[in-house]
Amino acid sequence: MALILNIETATRNCSVALSLNGEITAVREIAADSYLHAEKLHIFIGECIEEAGCSLNDLHAIAVSKGPGSYTGLRIGVSAAKGLCYALNIPLIAIDTMEVLARNCNAVEGECILPLIDARRMEAYTAVFSSDYSKLRETKAEIITPESFIELEGKLHLIGDGAAKCKEILNDDKFVYHDNILFPSAKQMCSVANDKYKKSDIVDVAYFEPFYLKDFIVNK
Repeated sequence: MALILNIETATRNCSVALSLNGEITAVREIAADSYLHAEKLHIFIGECIEEAGCSLNDLHAIAVSKGPGSYTGLRIGVSAAKGLCYALNIPLIAIDTMEVLARNCNAVEGECILPLIDARRMEAYTAVFSSDYSKLRETKAEIITPESFIELEGKLHLIGDGAAKCKEILNDDKFVYHDNILFPSAKQMCSVANDKYKKSDIVDVAYFEPFYLKDFIVNK
């Protein structure tokens, strides 16, 4: 049996899910215009634990979305996860944020899922997944142009808050836009985290760092 706390804070969606053997037992999340992670994350964790009728000491592991995404959001989520793992002496599981987002979308064989996270201006964090969520192209920060994804064949499902900036540029019939899928959610982490836990696919609590992809820049 594996009781896992899943934390997703890589975007504006502050999301927490508690899962037992990969099945969701409690969820709390909010996607606000401003980042509420510092205010809401620990409240959501407490509410999920209370709803499930367990305690933090019952947890077997904590899974965190590792990025890319918001620098501040990732720092808050990873810091909380590492602190709890250290205090409870349980393993930390890191999950690719792009895969978490991709798992919001269902595609058939031969189609691809393109999660896009807004990275400001005409840039987005992008990756390419098959219909079974195997990663076909590594994550990168990409400036969207008419040539973007031109090498990919078949129907392409574009999801995430970075997809909106593609609409006027990428309007070929092969591009399918899902305007209702904007952010990754901890709900999509549960089955992945359970599989990783069973294989002891964990990271070092002391040395793990989020995958920022781009350097943190302070604007005046």
